[in-house]
Amino acid sequence: MAGQLILGLSILVGLHEFGHFAFAKLFKIRVDKFYIFFDFLFPLPNVLNFALLKKKIGDTEYGIGWFPLGGYVQIHGMVDETQDADALAGPPQDDEFRSKPAWQRLLVMLGGIIMNVLTGIVIFAALTAHYGEQYLPASEARYGILPNGLGRQMGFRTGDKIVKINGRPFTEFDEVYKPDVLLGNHSYFTVERGGQLLDVNVPVNFMDYMGQQQDSLFVRPREPFSVDRVIAGSAAAEAGLQAGDVITAVAGQPVQFFDELQAALLKNAGRKTAVQITRAGQPQALTVAVSESGRIGFERKATLHLQQRSYTLLQAVPQGAKKAFGVLSLQATAIGKIFRGQAKASESLGGPIEIAQQYGGQWDWLRFWTMTGGLSMVLAFMNLLPIPALDGGHVVFLLYEMILRRKPSDKFMEGAQRVGTMLILSLMAYVIILKPLLKAFGKH
Repeated sequence: MAGQLILGLSILVGLHEFGHFAFAKLFKIRVDKFYIFFDFLFPLPNVLNFALLKKKIGDTEYGIGWFPLGGYVQIHGMVDETQDADALAGPPQDDEFRSKPAWQRLLVMLGGIIMNVLTGIVIFAALTAHYGEQYLPASEARYGILPNGLGRQMGFRTGDKIVKINGRPFTEFDEVYKPDVLLGNHSYFTVERGGQLLDVNVPVNFMDYMGQQQDSLFVRPREPFSVDRVIAGSAAAEAGLQAGDVITAVAGQPVQFFDELQAALLKNAGRKTAVQITRAGQPQALTVAVSESGRIGFERKATLHLQQRSYTLLQAVPQGAKKAFGVLSLQATAIGKIFRGQAKASESLGGPIEIAQQYGGQWDWLRFWTMTGGLSMVLAFMNLLPIPALDGGHVVFLLYEMILRRKPSDKFMEGAQRVGTMLILSLMAYVIILKPLLKAFGKH
């Protein structure tokens, strides 16, 4: 998890900073440093100054810092975390940021965001072209759903069949998870339960509930199963279980679905148990030693049939852009809910631990690039927020200058930079240190 997070962030930070760098070079602005990670104790530019690797080429020093909380380009003649107003006391030079027209400075500041957006689009388009899209037709979820804790809190019950979303039929099961449904203000699902139709409302503060759950998929399609692979040396192998077998009962209790099997095995955890199977259409009985954790050692074969959509490269580009901008739309909706009091910032904000957990503990290229593409769009959105010390803060001041024809003083910019930096550091301290501690002690 840590390796994937570090690699993903290194790629994204490097590309983000390259966006600033490229526009600066385009407008003939000198770039003194280009660093992935900080070569100082952020935000103290004169403390613990050393790099893991560095090389000067032309006017620019390229390097990898030791403090892994981002990265930076030091643009000559610009107030940022590495330069204050006192360092810019002299008259502007031709190769300085401050000597350039406001529109050029605006593009330099937007360069990182533009690069992150393009990266997200390219990643999602490439994934769409290479893998296509797998989806489960809604008609395949004919055995109903299995809710997790969040799903049960919402009102779902095992075996419910979701027949409508917001009063309308749907064709793909993944529509159940669409952000505009889950983050809408009056969303609901219509389910068939025991021959009756019932409505299950999506709580307005759904984000808070989701933030408290380890498993964000509040319902899954319920499905029968068969044995796909028996793990060598496991209790199942010793008992004679084989690939293709269908388990029909455990200790006399009939099982049809995988969740029923799990529950039956947990009931018999730690002891030898009679297991009935069907093999090649013939019933057989086995005796299996169930582990203390309720496992016997096999991998299941799914029986619901997924459909595949394929795309040409030309078709994948707009589809990739749609997915990328969908991430931005989700972020904007989530921020809106926080400001309206419909979600707690404490539950919605996640730090490196939460992000690493979403990458997963096993290497999977599809999952890695999907997470990295989404994270690229999140970084673009967060950097666009109008907070001093972020790109969005600089953009606000530049727009102010372009509209009113006068720019804030360097001293004001330095003060705003410090306020923004403290705000960001406070937020980082919360998500990295305080929030995990509060969760560990059961407080929110």
